[in-house]
Amino acid sequence: MNMHQPILEESGAAGAPWWRAYRFNRMELAGSLGDLGTILPLAVGMILINGLSPLGLFLGVGLYYVFAGLYFRVTSPVEPMKVIGAYAVATGITAGQIQASSLWIFLFLLVIGATGIITLIGRYIPRPVIRGVQLSTGVLLVTQGVRLILGTSGFQALRQAAEPYLAVQALGPIPLGWVVGGILGVLTLILLDNRRLPAAIVVVGAGILTGLFLGTGEGLGGMRFGIYLPDLLPYGMPSSGDFTFALLVLVLPQIPMTLGNAVMANADLSHQYFPREGRRVTYKALCISMALANLMSFFLGGMPMCHGAGGLASRYRFGARTGGSNLIIGAVFIALALFLGEHLMGVIHLLPMSALGVLLIFAGAQLGLTLLDMKTRKEMFVPLLVVGITLAANLAVGFLVGIAVAYALKSERLNV
Repeated sequence: MNMHQPILEESGAAGAPWWRAYRFNRMELAGSLGDLGTILPLAVGMILINGLSPLGLFLGVGLYYVFAGLYFRVTSPVEPMKVIGAYAVATGITAGQIQASSLWIFLFLLVIGATGIITLIGRYIPRPVIRGVQLSTGVLLVTQGVRLILGTSGFQALRQAAEPYLAVQALGPIPLGWVVGGILGVLTLILLDNRRLPAAIVVVGAGILTGLFLGTGEGLGGMRFGIYLPDLLPYGMPSSGDFTFALLVLVLPQIPMTLGNAVMANADLSHQYFPREGRRVTYKALCISMALANLMSFFLGGMPMCHGAGGLASRYRFGARTGGSNLIIGAVFIALALFLGEHLMGVIHLLPMSALGVLLIFAGAQLGLTLLDMKTRKEMFVPLLVVGITLAANLAVGFLVGIAVAYALKSERLNV
């Protein structure tokens, strides 16, 4: 099956009312929480370190969730662009430089999507390379989840605390994050397939209760309800230097990862999960969707955004199946942004890092299991090579090298 081609509906599904593609129940609610672990750490980092607007950032996230849910009609993830986000948090670049990268991403994705270039590219990407991208992303998610529980992630190091927003850091000699992560991990294992008490609701709910009882209360005291509207171009128009820096340092390293993970791996996984309903999730549609989202981020002063296989795996594993999950979480973020404005960080700070880590671990494990359809030694070698290169360098390099090796291994003269 070519992932760039729409998938036809099975007989009997055609002509069904469009609204039947949406469900609103506890499983959709649980699944809608599944990719918070991929959004919140980088989003909070870019707000605190790079000066992005909480109102513009989270309003953009909410609107993108709603747009993706309405168009794709199956559960669809929203994630930060990780190369840009990680570099931004690690180096403290300006909000204007991040804003400039959003406009570059918009232009690039719009061109390759609207012209159909992405469809041509997709025809020549071997499936073992896609599996390598999915497995690599899964490994990275699990690794980051463990770091959040242990308190060793980059954001926690910058804040010099394992749980920056909890007043209690340890129970005796045991770090509190280990306790919270361990308890929530066990509960997730027990409840992972429980439809009456979905695991993600328990993880997020228990995490928020922990923040209420043991949190520092940062941002809660000054919280004011009202109607808050975003400023357009809140940091002004980026300078020519900002655009040059963004292209060379942020965008060019991001593009291969976006094509591999957010477009190809995401479309492949969506078609695995939704062989009939996922017909709208095409390479072209994903590119145009992300292009429009990043144009919106440019004007709102938010973060560069994408779809991603990791977020999709997480949402699916925790119960989301329809676009209803997007409308649920999108409405939550939009309401927080419009009614709390900059004060919404007080709510975000309630969720411990270790709870986000648990969500990431199970998302990564689910994504890594896509490797199970690789049957031959040559097919298995390519994903494992992509993982190794990703861990040693980055996913963009692993993706490109994986393509070259996959084509080389088509020769009968080469064996592994």
